[in-house]
Amino acid sequence: MNSANIRIVLVNPSHPGNIGGAARAMKNMGLRQLVLVAPRKFPHEEAEWRAASAVDLLEQAVVVESLAEAIADCQLVIGTSARGRRIPWPVLDPRRCAEEVQASVARDEQVALVFGREDSGLTNEELQTCNLHLHIPSHEDYPSLNLAMAVQVVSYELRMLALDGQLPQASTDEWDAPFSTMENMERFYQHLEQTLVQIEFLDPAAPRQLMARLRRLYGRVRLDEMELNILRGILTETQRAASAGRPEN
Repeated sequence: MNSANIRIVLVNPSHPGNIGGAARAMKNMGLRQLVLVAPRKFPHEEAEWRAASAVDLLEQAVVVESLAEAIADCQLVIGTSARGRRIPWPVLDPRRCAEEVQASVARDEQVALVFGREDSGLTNEELQTCNLHLHIPSHEDYPSLNLAMAVQVVSYELRMLALDGQLPQASTDEWDAPFSTMENMERFYQHLEQTLVQIEFLDPAAPRQLMARLRRLYGRVRLDEMELNILRGILTETQRAASAGRPEN
């Protein structure tokens, strides 16, 4: 996905910290085009502080006076909306939004993702200039998202789609040791039980469910061979220490 074709447009942002936070979120996810529509305070030191290592995006940001100017050369414009409108409009969640953006960028189109004011979002008139609306399905108990957070959510979905096929497909990829076989795990459980009996932690006459629970514990973790050897070594030393400390009859 060519990020050079994607711009983030912030309409009338009131808090310079949110501008900086949005720039940082964008750079984290590989986006670089920031357009500000009539920002109330910009440039501003708080924006630079919040941007951290993304100050270069602030320095390159384009400042315009109207949304029309910000999106004039775009073929796809998606506006964020936090609430329903009287006139139905095509609404996407961030994941489907990323798919639409990817398809548009593949056609070498210019795409604008438009975010509204912190207190009131985009007006109906501004939303009607957009091809599609984007709604982030936050929890109904607290649906309001900080502006920079909203930019982060959408930027993340774009990044994940751009990396499709490049990320590990399972948590075991590139593991440094093979997982233990069931045969070796059984030897470990026998060794563990012997040790627990030897140190009198396990009473063979009343074992309760101790070994069953320990099996569940280690089975949930999935030990690799190196980890298993470490544990077997600990058990061996525990047995040796227990034997050395036991008084002779």
